Amino acid sequence: MGDDPFTGMVASKAERKERQLCRQAHEALSEALATLNDSILLEVWVAAVEPAPDGSRLAVIVQAPRGAPLDEVKERLERVAGYLRSEVASAIHRKRAPTLVFQVMPP
Repeated sequence: MGDDPFTGMVASKAERKERQLCRQAHEALSEALATLNDSILLEVWVAAVEPAPDGSRLAVIVQAPRGAPLDEVKERLERVAGYLRSEVASAIHRKRAPTLVFQVMPP
């Protein structure tokens, strides 16, 4: 029953599309953060973008700059989340831009 090759192809295509979406979002976010007029966010590094749980919501995992409090980095990211989401929306080819959820890791 679980050996249906068609189901596997559909899942594989969906996974490929999600990986492509995450890659495009990663690029757009990295570029957008580099344009901000915020000394802390300029130093933030986008480590990964992953579906959370699917492409309608993306977990953006960033590494905080050395010496920056993690909660402050997250607060600043949330303040510019609308701008970041619009930058992702312009970089991807979907009807709806995914919601971004930020996770901040220490340096």
